[in-house]
Amino acid sequence: MIRALYLFNNILFKLKLRLVYKNIAFDSGLKINRWPTIRVHKDAEVKLGKNILLNSSNRTYHVNMFVPVKILCDKPNSIITIGDNTRIHGSCIHAFDRIEIGHHCLIAANCQIMDSNGHALEKEKRFNSQGSSHPIIIGDNVWIGTGTIILPGVTIGDGAIVAAGSVVNKSVPENCIYGGNPAELIRLL
Repeated sequence: MIRALYLFNNILFKLKLRLVYKNIAFDSGLKINRWPTIRVHKDAEVKLGKNILLNSSNRTYHVNMFVPVKILCDKPNSIITIGDNTRIHGSCIHAFDRIEIGHHCLIAANCQIMDSNGHALEKEKRFNSQGSSHPIIIGDNVWIGTGTIILPGVTIGDGAIVAAGSVVNKSVPENCIYGGNPAELIRLL
């Protein structure tokens, strides 16, 4: 019974993507556990690769999720690209400009990946602006631990691991473990 509901939910979600969101491209094997929250500007674009999992279900995941997967691409010309065989669990990906996530990535629950601060730094402008944005690039085979925050302008190299609860405010080289607030090198892999 549960498997039948899961399959029905996936079919219904893909139908909604095709009918409602003309600017979301997805390949074969897209799987969802409970519906994610998606908001895409009419002049923005989301590209989902093959065999992606968007998991918003606490029932099927070992860490408590506070919210469903959230994909926001709400400015004209903003773009989110997610590579093949990537799994995202109860996390927010919010692009004002561009966020690229590579192939074979693991993004644990409750992560925040945002390419803008959301407000200007100057106190006179904070309530009436959305600040500047800087692209985020996450390489292939990256594992981002639960509760991690990735800030604007960060690049995370191939094969890197970001420890749970980290705040990543500068780029991470490939094949290493970074962690902490702010995140720093723990060791090379």
